[in-house]
Amino acid sequence: MPIMLRALKTTQFGTAILSLFLFSPQYLLAQTSEPPSPDAIISKAVEYLGGERYLKVTSQVSRGKFSVIREGAVISFSSFHDVIVFPDRERTDFRSSGIRSTQVNIAGGGWVFDGDTESIRDQTEIQLANFKRGVRTSLDNLLRGYWKGEAELSYAGRRPASIGRRNDVVKLKYSDGFEVEFEFSADDGTPQKAIYKRQNADGEPITEEDRFAQFVEVGGIRASFVVDRFTDGKHASRINYESIEYNKRIPDSIFVKPANLKEAKRDIKL
Repeated sequence: MPIMLRALKTTQFGTAILSLFLFSPQYLLAQTSEPPSPDAIISKAVEYLGGERYLKVTSQVSRGKFSVIREGAVISFSSFHDVIVFPDRERTDFRSSGIRSTQVNIAGGGWVFDGDTESIRDQTEIQLANFKRGVRTSLDNLLRGYWKGEAELSYAGRRPASIGRRNDVVKLKYSDGFEVEFEFSADDGTPQKAIYKRQNADGEPITEEDRFAQFVEVGGIRASFVVDRFTDGKHASRINYESIEYNKRIPDSIFVKPANLKEAKRDIKL
């Protein structure tokens, strides 16, 4: 029992005040109101992000900076150019110290170009699994319903947020047991967090948490321009978007594995 309520119960005055509080209309309403449905929570978030405009997005092109953080300090960063054709095609070009590297995923397959070693190769099973997990834990996967037929959606309750505010939590549970929780502001549906567990190289469980901030409207669609990753509570990385474009025509050729290094080094044109 909270300390304040225990203290109130020790006096006649406290008992009277407590009785008045417990049987107030506001308290009774809070106790009898039905919890929100997960579909209602998703609908509120979709409306916040742009409604039908958000739902009709088929591609996204973005640029920005990716920073690796340790002990509160940036230890490395790179610029990126990311192209997504929803739900499961993505190409990301990173550039750091003048060297470019590329990662491409197409459904269950993919390839990488390593600019440091100037090599082209298929992705490893671990890299493919990481991409699959990234898709499953993305906001777009949840809000646009790409998970349907593969996972079950449920309401997971409310959690404290900032002072006087709460977040509604929904959970996706996939048929293989993988789970991810998403938190949204109970006030206006603003996406707040995505939380899930994975195993490290030693098979130990790790909690990953993506926190969304700085929502900016682009063409009637709101997007989080800052995404912070926390690993077991420690700040691990940050994505800073500088620009986002929607529904550009994306040629299939940018996802095709290059035949040689000359092709791999060529900048894509959209």
